[in-house]
Amino acid sequence: MSATTADRGTADGRPTDDDTRGGRTDDRRTGRGGRVVLWVVIVLVGLLLAALTAVVQSSTGPSRDPLDPRSASASGAKALVRVLEQQGTAVDVVDRVDRLDTDDLRDATVLVDDSASALDATVAARLGREARHVVLLSTDRSALDALGLGVEPAGRVTGDAVVSTTGCAIPAAEAAGRITSTGDGYRPPDTARAPAATDFCVPTGDGDDRLAGLVRTSTPGGDVTLVGTSAALRNDTITTAGNAAFALGLLGSEDRLVWYTPTSTSADAAPTLGSLAPPWVPGAILLLALVAVAAGVWRGRRLGPLVVERMPVVVRAAETTEGRARLYARARDRTHSLDTLRIAAIRRTARRLGLPPGVHVDEVVRAAARATGRADAAVGAVLVGGPTRDDRALVDGAAALDELERAVQTATGAPVGRRSGTGTGTGTTTNHRNRRGARS
Repeated sequence: MSATTADRGTADGRPTDDDTRGGRTDDRRTGRGGRVVLWVVIVLVGLLLAALTAVVQSSTGPSRDPLDPRSASASGAKALVRVLEQQGTAVDVVDRVDRLDTDDLRDATVLVDDSASALDATVAARLGREARHVVLLSTDRSALDALGLGVEPAGRVTGDAVVSTTGCAIPAAEAAGRITSTGDGYRPPDTARAPAATDFCVPTGDGDDRLAGLVRTSTPGGDVTLVGTSAALRNDTITTAGNAAFALGLLGSEDRLVWYTPTSTSADAAPTLGSLAPPWVPGAILLLALVAVAAGVWRGRRLGPLVVERMPVVVRAAETTEGRARLYARARDRTHSLDTLRIAAIRRTARRLGLPPGVHVDEVVRAAARATGRADAAVGAVLVGGPTRDDRALVDGAAALDELERAVQTATGAPVGRRSGTGTGTGTTTNHRNRRGARS
């Protein structure tokens, strides 16, 4: 069989290097393509789930916000609205106060459900001037101050406790007898901020922790009642104790009830950071997010396995030593240079004296001193020493090391002219002479 360029392989059927490289390249491309398809599928599934979630939320009917007058859930207030309508009170649910004129505000009770803290202080001040009866559910300090309440929100009141309202100055609460205290609590103001006539009811806590669940004060248009005991209006607790009597007496005193729920998207809502930002900010944020995702995908790609390649040049150990010596010389690091020689001399001396590997330098100094008959301090000054000030100290230190190693060799009976593992002194000169003699 003739060998052609189309026959990819050797005569015995083994694949060539080109076949192997081609197979590996194809495998890598296949793996990369599979990962791209996987990420595309994940993104599409995420978009589909987001779309389904948006559709389901838009088709669930009334919202599940607390005290939603159109919600029959446990936290809604649809039961209260139904009873008020049966007793002849017309209930209008609005989300914009500009739909009401001054006459409507004077002839109706206005309930402001500001649970989202979206009520603008200007709108609150207008309600205080024009509305006869205002019932406020809010913890926003700006709204409370605009209506002249001056109290401070002091946190949530939890539990299902029922508090007596006997003797309360608010007629609806006094007639109820007992009210559920669950909701928000308010701390009475100090003397400087206290309005002229303010009534506090539904107390909870003791001493400095004493809070009020109901607060009423006068306004230029009439009065405002701050209701923190929101559980008295909920579907699931309105039949508890005197909650129903309190809610009907507070909200059904007029022929009309305006249930006003300010939202952050309405024109009369308090300005938010999003509404104050220029119109191009959302687009810029989206663009930056896309750039961040693209950068993460680009920089986070898998680089593949490491490839081991042969070095084309063999670097000898002597060249590495000379290069480091030049660096020391250029940096004028004489102490480091001499310390390198000292470390090598300590290792050779310890090995020559038969000391175990990893022995402490003090043991080497004492062993060398005993072998040579010198003082420990003198041997320590040579093997350990101190900083090297100038070139003369470097040369003297190297000579002292060489002389100490010669003395140790003599003491141990080793030939002075042949020292294995050393590149200084007479041994190096003798080796060069022997090589020249062998070549000649």
